[in-house]
Amino acid sequence: MLPIYLSIRQLSFVLTLVAGFCDTVTFIAANEVFSAHVTGNFIVLAYDLVYHTETNAWMKLLTFPVFFLAVVTGRWIDQKTPSRYGLLRLEGFLLIGSGLQAYMTQQSANLVWLLPLIPLQIVFAMGLQNTFGKLYSQETFGPTTVMTGNVTQAALDSIDLLIRMDSAAKRESLNKQLVVILGFLLGCLLGALAAQWQGLGVVVFPGLLLLGLLHPKPKDSTS
Repeated sequence: MLPIYLSIRQLSFVLTLVAGFCDTVTFIAANEVFSAHVTGNFIVLAYDLVYHTETNAWMKLLTFPVFFLAVVTGRWIDQKTPSRYGLLRLEGFLLIGSGLQAYMTQQSANLVWLLPLIPLQIVFAMGLQNTFGKLYSQETFGPTTVMTGNVTQAALDSIDLLIRMDSAAKRESLNKQLVVILGFLLGCLLGALAAQWQGLGVVVFPGLLLLGLLHPKPKDSTS
């Protein structure tokens, strides 16, 4: 039986949901660290330094070299694998591993040293997703980890539709932006509820989602 690949619409929704979920979980359960939108850590870091409210500000600083390393590593891995979804499946394994480690730290005091590493592993996983988005931009409707550009495009499309109500192209563009924006929003809401429920370990769920839905897709196949 041949594998069934996700459509561009479906993949866009899944990836934005995963990013929104992970970004919210790490912010709530890992000392306000953004894992997907890492540039947001600049703001949180500056706030922490000015108001001395956070003793682990170094964690936010480390997200940048970790994210950079993830992109470099992702580019190298992509060149070695025949599958387009290789990076996303690796992301899934990293999220599952991170979640399991988080649960292990809850069970054993001897593993507390793992706690600072887990958010950075999730940042690395999100870096792989960002790399996929850049290398295979045709696979999604837009960026799946940072929504600023998508919201901007949605606003422009909305204005154009008000001026020219019969613009089918603008309507289709707006529909695409709504897929990624709503996917990210749903991910954020689910991530907030899940993090309050079980903490950092819930990142196993988006990892399982990626591995369950993304079959290896040859690079020469079309969407």
